[in-house]
Amino acid sequence: MSSIPMGDASVGGDASVGRVAIVTGGSGGIGQATAERLAADGMTVVVHYATNRERAEEVVAKIGAEGGVAIALGGDVADEVAMTALFDAVEERFGGVDVVVNTAGIMLLAPLASMSLDDFDRMHRTNVRGTFVVSQLAARRVRPGGAIINVATSVLRLQQPNYAAYAATKGAVSAMTLILARELRGRDITVNTVAPGPTSTPLFIDGKPQEVIDRLTALTPLERLGTPEDAARAVSFLAGVDGRWINGQTIFSNGGAA
Repeated sequence: MSSIPMGDASVGGDASVGRVAIVTGGSGGIGQATAERLAADGMTVVVHYATNRERAEEVVAKIGAEGGVAIALGGDVADEVAMTALFDAVEERFGGVDVVVNTAGIMLLAPLASMSLDDFDRMHRTNVRGTFVVSQLAARRVRPGGAIINVATSVLRLQQPNYAAYAATKGAVSAMTLILARELRGRDITVNTVAPGPTSTPLFIDGKPQEVIDRLTALTPLERLGTPEDAARAVSFLAGVDGRWINGQTIFSNGGAA
């Protein structure tokens, strides 16, 4: 069983926590931006991390400095025992869960013909099994009026070479989203996917030559890469009252790239 260290609430007490959100992969990139945005929306946020506790606690501290409430909890998203312990800890401390956002993921690129099966299995474990494990717990525990939001990719439309294995894992995420939304009929819980386009995060930038980054930047009519905050705005909409009639959908947050 993976350990589940708990960070300290940044500000205020736990008596009036309002809505409670768990953001997997909340220590960086889109996950960090999402955690910060949901905290700014007034939610108590659980910043999940896999290994980088220090970075997660920095996010918690930033949220606290801006008047929000957050804690950091760790664990392997693909480990059902660890994630059950995380949900248990959140419910014990805050009374329940209202929003779950699955941003945890890894991206390894290679042509399909030469992709290492070990690399494919690593991506599948985090991106597919991890999303499945967390979504299964969320389906059982999210309170009425809540939202489950997964993160996929616009590569499913862009169909870029070298992305076959990564796109396959995210295609599975999109499929799970559409079906889970229907399985939760009568529960008053929405399930949607946000599919970012090329986004300026280390996951996207690292290892790419500048000419590749420039070419992908040019795909959007807005002529820029997306930012983590762009994706977080879409998540905020789906998690909030204005997004309650959106259900079983994939929102492509990509500036018109595809």
